[in-house]
Amino acid sequence: MTRGGRSWGGAGLLAALVLYALPGCAPGFGAGTAGSTDTLTIGAYSVVREAFHEAILPAFAKHWKATTGRSVRFEESYAASGAQSRAIASGFDADVAVLSLEGDVSRLVKAGLVKKSWKDGPHKGMITRSLVVVGVREGNPKHVRGWDDLARPDVSVLYPDPKTSGGARWNINAIYGAGLLKDKPTGGKPDKQAGRDLLARVQTRVVNMDASGRQSMATFERGTGDAVVTYENELLLQRKMTGKEAPYVVPPATLLIEGPAAVVDASVARHGNRELAEAFLAFLRTEEAQRILASYGFRPLDPKLDPPGRDPLPPRLFTMADLGGWTKVNAEVYDPGGVWDSLFTDRPKAAGRGR
Repeated sequence: MTRGGRSWGGAGLLAALVLYALPGCAPGFGAGTAGSTDTLTIGAYSVVREAFHEAILPAFAKHWKATTGRSVRFEESYAASGAQSRAIASGFDADVAVLSLEGDVSRLVKAGLVKKSWKDGPHKGMITRSLVVVGVREGNPKHVRGWDDLARPDVSVLYPDPKTSGGARWNINAIYGAGLLKDKPTGGKPDKQAGRDLLARVQTRVVNMDASGRQSMATFERGTGDAVVTYENELLLQRKMTGKEAPYVVPPATLLIEGPAAVVDASVARHGNRELAEAFLAFLRTEEAQRILASYGFRPLDPKLDPPGRDPLPPRLFTMADLGGWTKVNAEVYDPGGVWDSLFTDRPKAAGRGR
């Protein structure tokens, strides 16, 4: 597909591109006169698809119409965060990138597509939050309460492979971080060996590692495993979409997931729709949008907007900053020879990848 003088490829992304206009008018680019239609292209990771397509985009369209008198036409693309980031870096002309990992936005900064200042502001570039949790079977028959329970010999575990799923790194980081910071409440220093040991013990109980988080959930729903490490919002979305319970446990020590978004500066400069893109990004942080995202299972940026009945935040909640930041953790855990590789090369200390 070619747009704005640049071409981009990838059958998966092309198949996921959806055109969505509110209300139906002739398409156009940029910020036009009152009564005209503007176009905004969203390149997002797949987890936000339902919330965006069903609720966020229609709400913003009403806001834009009321504010400017103009309609907005959306082009939507949803894919795994890393794949989406690479597609934008390769030429997909998204105006706004909504991704799972800070590193996926950093790729766009390095490519000269997103401003280095994208994290300026009170929320550091983030628009969504969630928790890493453990999905369990109805009634929690294995009595899972925390990460240590996932290492028991009678519990079989699922999570996606962090080598193929960027979002899976949130899950691995939650387990590793819980061990790393186990002595923090009593004033102790981070213990890398404790982090590795906890991750290694859980990994010995992993029976399947799918390529993505959504595939891992699908495997769990088909009856494989006693527990699945996933995002809280995925389980709450399942409840919303099916009306069926999706039981889960919030470990006492777990990781706060923070999802970034940024205007793709190079794209909006070509399309002449910077005003529209920046207005959309600002809208995502409004109370209206945050309440919508909360209704689809996310934790709002302001905890006061949590819907009634939502479980409180766990007592030992930590962030990527507490672990030293993405650059440090990626090097420590995922680089060749790092903690993750050691689980499969150091056989006396950890079993093989699944069974």
